[in-house]
Amino acid sequence: MDQAQDQTVTEEKTAEKQQAEETKTKDILASSETKKVSAAVKAASEKGKWYIVHTYAGHENKVARSLKQRVESMGFEERVFDIIVPTRSTIKVSQGKKETVQEKIFPGYVIIKMILDDESWLLVRTTQGVTAFIGAGNKPTPISEKEVEAIQKFMQQEEPLYKAAFTVGEAIKITDGPFADFLGTIDAIDEARGKIKVLVSIFGRETPVELDFLQVKKL
Repeated sequence: MDQAQDQTVTEEKTAEKQQAEETKTKDILASSETKKVSAAVKAASEKGKWYIVHTYAGHENKVARSLKQRVESMGFEERVFDIIVPTRSTIKVSQGKKETVQEKIFPGYVIIKMILDDESWLLVRTTQGVTAFIGAGNKPTPISEKEVEAIQKFMQQEEPLYKAAFTVGEAIKITDGPFADFLGTIDAIDEARGKIKVLVSIFGRETPVELDFLQVKKL
């Protein structure tokens, strides 16, 4: 390698090193800026309060998504902090099959942590699907941290509830077990355990039998 080529290689390495250092510096500055923004949002969040917003039925998740997008695009991160659609795991039994679904605890409502002022109120209120803030008269009324914590704990319960597709007094057919093919009437429903008590006619007498949701079907 002659002297000219050697100098070119050295210059290229120097340029690469400078570029790497510049990139590293930019990353450090970006990280620092992100931390500052996060700290500012966290500090502002402590001043925020929880409000309940009413939505059109079935539009809760859509409202939450739209509102999050608007908060980010319009720079309201320091005034609107958290948006919750209260749900919990529920086991539904349909056509002899169990299915775990996320069921809304309060259909038609979304909970928002925010600093309420004229602009943030307008941002939320004009989000498609929102019908109103909940409060006394025309004034939104915040709910307590204790209430929100209770809702969040309920959402996180690991033991899912069973959601019965049956009603007391309904006639059903037993599909499994020693009483398979017997007809009966539902006397009681235990959604927590996924059990139902069925009155079955045996020797002319109504006898209560406890069965799993999967062991019966509607007539």
